[in-house]
Amino acid sequence: MRSLLISKWRRCLLYNAVSTPKSQHVLCFYYSTMLPASPELQELCTIVSRAIGGLDDLELSLNKFTGSLTSSLVTQVIDSCKSEAPTRRLLRFFSWCHKNLDYGLKDKDYNYGIRVFAEKKDHTAMHILLSDLVKTGRAMEAQTFGLVAEALVKLGREDEALGLFKNLSTYKCPQDGHTVIGIVNALCSRGHAKRAEGVVWHHRDKIAGIEPCIYKSLLYGWSVQENVKEARRIIKEMKSAGIMPDLFCFNTFLRGLCMKNLKCNPSGLVPEALNVITEMRTYRIFPNSISYNILLSCLGRTRRVKESCNILETMKKTGCSPDWVSYYLVARVLYLSGRFGKGNKMVDEMLAEGLQPNCKFYYDLIGILVGNERPYYALELFERMKASSLGGYGPVYDVLIPKFCRGGDFEKGRELWDEAMAMGVTLRCSSDLLDPSITEVFKPTRNKEKLSLIDCAKAKDQEKVKKKMGKTKKTKKKMTKRKVKKKMTKREVKKKIKKVKKEKKKSAAT
Repeated sequence: MRSLLISKWRRCLLYNAVSTPKSQHVLCFYYSTMLPASPELQELCTIVSRAIGGLDDLELSLNKFTGSLTSSLVTQVIDSCKSEAPTRRLLRFFSWCHKNLDYGLKDKDYNYGIRVFAEKKDHTAMHILLSDLVKTGRAMEAQTFGLVAEALVKLGREDEALGLFKNLSTYKCPQDGHTVIGIVNALCSRGHAKRAEGVVWHHRDKIAGIEPCIYKSLLYGWSVQENVKEARRIIKEMKSAGIMPDLFCFNTFLRGLCMKNLKCNPSGLVPEALNVITEMRTYRIFPNSISYNILLSCLGRTRRVKESCNILETMKKTGCSPDWVSYYLVARVLYLSGRFGKGNKMVDEMLAEGLQPNCKFYYDLIGILVGNERPYYALELFERMKASSLGGYGPVYDVLIPKFCRGGDFEKGRELWDEAMAMGVTLRCSSDLLDPSITEVFKPTRNKEKLSLIDCAKAKDQEKVKKKMGKTKKTKKKMTKRKVKKKMTKREVKKKIKKVKKEKKKSAAT
């Protein structure tokens, strides 16, 4: 039962989960598709999933139903139509069943309907069914409360989720460990760790036996907020309580630490992350590829090429084999930084290790190469994709053919078009791209603009130099003139002195 209350993010990250609601829905759907559908089920499914007509027309069509309506049939119809029919049609169908069956509907039918609307994040439909559940005196299950609380927090209604938890008695749902962990998981999934700690503090007598899950949820909540100090406090409290942190705890803490350093201290990304990894090894917890991929992802965002390559080599030396995500993160930062040859070598190394990525790996990297005006490197990467026989080549052809044609290489565009037609690939791009008289060839106007701007800048610089040279020449001329004037005045003074002396001698002789 405890695993049913674990939220979606927990189900994705906790490797020791045994069963989840999602897997149960998949099994239920598989089971319903394997069994032959009854005529009543087929008729109701066609009525509910019909796209023509409004809600009143839906109810009129349901009133014409003559088959036997049972509680199990209602659940089967909702389960079959929840992915196709809008939630408003499902809600009208459920209200029609409530009118016709009244107390024939069981508590599990109400709970299942509420869970469906919670997964679809339809607050209005969920609220209507919750009010109907209270009016009819039904009991809400703990699993239903967990999904409703998670949906409310995702919609930004955490106060409403806490109010629902405080008033669980009106819904005939006990406030036990299952509901406590449900509201804590819901709050921590969006980073409301402080409020979750308040719930834990007030209900600490009800969490006996589930302390590890509570601590993991709180650690995740503080890591979402990137509050490293509080996350470290939770780890210390776990150790003091005799609960040793596992790989999930350290990876969660590492994610919060790297995200904070990415914003505040990019230079401390590698040393602080490696300190955490060393701490993991002291507890005999060996980091996996997820641990290193968290760091590689942050390094890629800051374009730390050398450090990314070093981390990949560190993974190999320490015995942690990189997965295709690790190679993808390193190849991506190499392509983004203009190291296209090294990026291709990284992809070749990944394929030599026997790792087979999915189509999104090639889609993203080819998109980066095309965006950086390197279509031939993208073509080489596309050849590696075809060699791995992954399939899904249509989006790549739709990107490469227009790129080559608008770049003036119509022969390569025609070659790729014929290749796609021979393979039976359906293309979304038009065949008009192959006609040079229709397709306008892209001209690199930006380069010309840059060149003209550079020329203008050079011309301005030359003008400035000339002006400065002219100023220096003028100042030199002025200085020489001043010096000349000063020299002339000295000569004149000497001449005057000589004249005065001569005049004095003449006057004395006379």
